[in-house]
Amino acid sequence: MKSKKHFLAHLLDGRHASVWVSVLAVLMTIITAGVMLLLMGKNPLVAFASFLQGCGMLPKANYGGGSGMLSDLSDFMNYLAPMLLASLAFIVGFKAGLFNIGIAGQMLISGFTATVFVGYSHLPAAAARPLVLAVGILAGGLTGALVGFLKYQFNIHEVVSTIMINYIISYITGFFINNYYVDMLTRTSRVCSPASRLTLTNVPIAGVNCKIPFGIVIAVVMALVVQFVFDRTVFGFELKAVGQNRSCAMYSGISVGSRIVLSMAFSGVLAGLAGVTYYLGYTNTIIPKTLVGMGYDSISVALLGNSSPVGSIFAAIIVTIFQQGANYMSSMVNVAKEIASLITGILLLYASCGTYMKMRAHMVLQRAADDKEEKK
Repeated sequence: MKSKKHFLAHLLDGRHASVWVSVLAVLMTIITAGVMLLLMGKNPLVAFASFLQGCGMLPKANYGGGSGMLSDLSDFMNYLAPMLLASLAFIVGFKAGLFNIGIAGQMLISGFTATVFVGYSHLPAAAARPLVLAVGILAGGLTGALVGFLKYQFNIHEVVSTIMINYIISYITGFFINNYYVDMLTRTSRVCSPASRLTLTNVPIAGVNCKIPFGIVIAVVMALVVQFVFDRTVFGFELKAVGQNRSCAMYSGISVGSRIVLSMAFSGVLAGLAGVTYYLGYTNTIIPKTLVGMGYDSISVALLGNSSPVGSIFAAIIVTIFQQGANYMSSMVNVAKEIASLITGILLLYASCGTYMKMRAHMVLQRAADDKEEKK
């Protein structure tokens, strides 16, 4: 037992400690969720298998006409793209010591602006889709920069300002949708033109209708770009320096104020891309006065991925499995689909304990080393 304890401590305190902490968080989440399902009288193996079936990673017993594993997998990728971009938005702010709670609002204002100015236009696809991305980047970047400016100039905490801005964006966009852009049948915003949508629909592949989301390519590329910025550029080093110790960064000559504004602007740009890939890709419509839960789920993705852009790719896949496979799991196991959000919350709880796990592992190894020295 003691050797096993030391082995686990070595894993959590070693070179790849962050990876093992994330793996342990996932395993603990599966065990906790499994026990919870057993107490509800459900079979955990069936439940977890149905999550994978709902995402196109395992075959279902039956499929409707024109659908199959590929169509479910394409839906999964369509949802994964904005989830990954939203988690990258959080990571950029977090690296600079900022907690961006306003991702949902930045997604909404970007999606709404791109919908109004490009989605309802008659532009051809060659012009509309790049413009959608450009408008999303601009709207999200400006909103994020505003948060950074309020932090730098007036020392308004970013959590407070982003929560307030979320409400402002939600009600303003809801007002315009309900009064000018509403679909009277669905009570949501009118759908965008096919030329401006970032997801191709009903594309026949291997005999089934699939979706081709351009957003997934954008998301993976941006994850690599953000990783490169933090690992290989002076700008990324300065952001991390500001996040770790602002006083020390200021003493070393770094312009802390400008880096705070730029980090939130960069975070807003990524949130803007998440917004357009969600509202003009995944859903193609906007529900008035509603902030998408993805803006908050992205925090669990970032923490599970140890605030690493590349790690967030794998973390986003895990969280998206729970979110996207919830409907099928609910029908197969006969439980509320909100159980997926509960599992995501449990995952966030365990992932946030990563620092504590590393500390405990270090204490165990240090105590073992001290005992060894005493015996000598």
